[in-house]
Amino acid sequence: MRLPESFFARPTLTVARELLGTHLILEEEGGARRVGRIVETEAYIGEHDLACHAAKGRTPRTEVMFGPAGRAYVYLIYGMHHCFNVVTEAPGVGAAVLVRAVEPVEGLPPERRTDGPGRLCSAFGITLAHNRLELQSSALYLTAGQPVEEGRVARGPRIGVDYAGAWAAEPFRFWVKDSRHVSRAPARKTR
Repeated sequence: MRLPESFFARPTLTVARELLGTHLILEEEGGARRVGRIVETEAYIGEHDLACHAAKGRTPRTEVMFGPAGRAYVYLIYGMHHCFNVVTEAPGVGAAVLVRAVEPVEGLPPERRTDGPGRLCSAFGITLAHNRLELQSSALYLTAGQPVEEGRVARGPRIGVDYAGAWAAEPFRFWVKDSRHVSRAPARKTR
C-alpha cells in the first residue's frame, strides 16, 4: 500500500522520523523493480531554515518544494550526484525530507552502495526525470514497512550544511542506529 499524500502533509520533522523503516520503490517499464528500506533522513523545514533550498525563495528549481506534499524533489549537486527528497507540509511551505540512505531489499546488486544520497540515487536510477513525480505514481513510490522503535533511532545535525550557520547544528538528521547502510559524517579535523 502506497503511503498517501496525508502521510507527507504533516510537519517535516515528523515525516523525517516516520520515514525510517518505510520502503522506497522504483519500478521501470519491463518489470525491473528496486526496493530499499529507508534508514537515514534529513529534514529541511522551510524558508526560515537557512540550510533549506527554500531559504532562497521560490525558484524554478525549488517550486516543487512549496507543495503539494507527496511529490518527489530531485536535484543535482556538484554537477554529478542526484538527491531524492519528499515534499512535506501544507501547500505554500517550502519543506522536504532528504532520503540519505536505504538498506537494499530487492533488485539492487549487492555491490551497489546505498549509503548517502548520491549513491542511493545512482543505485536506484533516480534522476531529474523523477523530479515532481507524485509519490503515488506507478514508477516511484513509498510504502509502509516495519516501523523503527524509538530506542533504535539516533538524531543529530545534518551533514554538509556548514554554510547555514546555527541551522547546521540543528538535530534534523534521523538514522537507524544499527544499520550498516547509514552514511557517515565527515571526519572532524584535528589540530
